Amino acid sequence: MTTTTEPARENNMTDNNDRTSHRQIGRRQALKGTMATSLAWMAGSSTLASRAHGDDSHRDTTLIQRENQHAGSTDWQLTRVRLDQSTFRSPWIEGYCSKQSVAAGESIDIMVSTDPVQDFTIEIFRTGYYGGRGARLMKTLGPFKGKAQPLPAIGEKNLHECRWEPSVSLTIPDDWTSGVYLGRLTTTNDASGHGYWQSYVVFIVRDDRPADILFQCSDNTWQAYNRWPDKYSVYTHPKGNQGPWADVSFDRPYAKYAQIYENPQSIGSGEWLCFEFPFAYWLEQHGYDVTYCSNSDMLTPNRGLKCKSFLSVGHDEYWNIRQYESVVKMRDEGVNLLFFSGNSVCWVTPYRDSYDGRANRIMFRGGPYGGDYRYAVERERDHGPFPARGPDEGYLMGSRNVDPVNGGGDWVVEKPDHWMFEGTGMKKGEAIPGLIGWEYHGDPPADIAGLEVVAKGVALQGGVNPQNWTATIYPGPNGNFVFNASTIFWCQDLSSPPGHMLPWSHWSRPHGPDDRVQRITHNLLKRAIRR
Repeated sequence: MTTTTEPARENNMTDNNDRTSHRQIGRRQALKGTMATSLAWMAGSSTLASRAHGDDSHRDTTLIQRENQHAGSTDWQLTRVRLDQSTFRSPWIEGYCSKQSVAAGESIDIMVSTDPVQDFTIEIFRTGYYGGRGARLMKTLGPFKGKAQPLPAIGEKNLHECRWEPSVSLTIPDDWTSGVYLGRLTTTNDASGHGYWQSYVVFIVRDDRPADILFQCSDNTWQAYNRWPDKYSVYTHPKGNQGPWADVSFDRPYAKYAQIYENPQSIGSGEWLCFEFPFAYWLEQHGYDVTYCSNSDMLTPNRGLKCKSFLSVGHDEYWNIRQYESVVKMRDEGVNLLFFSGNSVCWVTPYRDSYDGRANRIMFRGGPYGGDYRYAVERERDHGPFPARGPDEGYLMGSRNVDPVNGGGDWVVEKPDHWMFEGTGMKKGEAIPGLIGWEYHGDPPADIAGLEVVAKGVALQGGVNPQNWTATIYPGPNGNFVFNASTIFWCQDLSSPPGHMLPWSHWSRPHGPDDRVQRITHNLLKRAIRR
């Protein structure tokens, strides 16, 4: 879990009156949005706000299917990786991009450092299904002359903001489909004369088309936990690991994933391959009409209002307050919200510009979401003062962050007669082993009209300390719904793409692809897109 903060100019939450109003807004909007919806919900109304979904006649619903007809690559993973004594960084070759996301026709700079100096190449892959291969080679760049680029001076609040020279500027072709793209960096040699070293950079290609599904990548959380060059995440400040003390910049490489397990494929790729890619792989395998965005692309509701459903996937902990307000607006306008995630909407995450004026490149933990809920109050007491307090996220997601919020357990069905379980054959009390973890949600607000607890159980923190979790669904105001799976691990039981490593934490682990989880997900998505 982590914390982030919004600057006063962004969230207007710096005095007591503003803080109170944001604490109340989540409950007020949820109750307003769910009044008089029971009849439409029970009838399974397919009437959704038309402006929330665009004009169906202009949809290109087969774009992802056509994209995945292209040949996949048999060689897109990292093969030879090496870490320095920090065990997080790969100075032999490492890099980062100038933007979190980019649209076709726009350019993105890729900064690369090689130490010792080596020539290198960059191969750009789009991740997807591609007949089971998992990625498609889009372009090869280089070879380039390498150079050792400097470590940044430590700034205020322990900020590490690189100012590296670009190695290449890439203009995104018009025919590059929205998705998550990996740039594989490879030296042309090593000290032995026989090998090479590799790492990734990662960026999102976004678009603006109407689509059935908007997949939001959790890149704020990737950056919050990024320790590059060794101990500089929002959790490593000497004043404490849960306060507003540390700023982090997107202008630095992603170090190896630092939390629950060792994954060499995470060097440079954030948490994409760990906790989100299995979902995208599965969606594209089944031809769903999906488009992708970053957290920072959701600062207005405009992108989401063109889509029928919005997905939060994996570990989606850090949300800017404008992002929160956007998703509330989307729900109220008829977009279906599906939280296939855990520990989501936990910390208010303010942005500010980079040293050269690029927007949304520096973030910090600004304060807890939760309004007056006890976990938010306790975090303020124990780790504040914070400059921001977000609304109670339970009135958006249907279930809340709780303390403890981490642990492992089985996902246990509570309401098997619900339509989401159709075709699974599941019975009350039946468990899907290890699907809860390593963080989840619980304690759903009792006053959301029509809210149902569809699964519930106990997670064990550290294998011994019990905590209740709940998976929920509730009706929105326009025949739509909000689902909360209450686990980071949901995607682990959807697919196992090439190179994927199952995580384990708190002495518990998911088992991998499960036809029950796949059927539940199909049922939810087909209802969300009316297919």
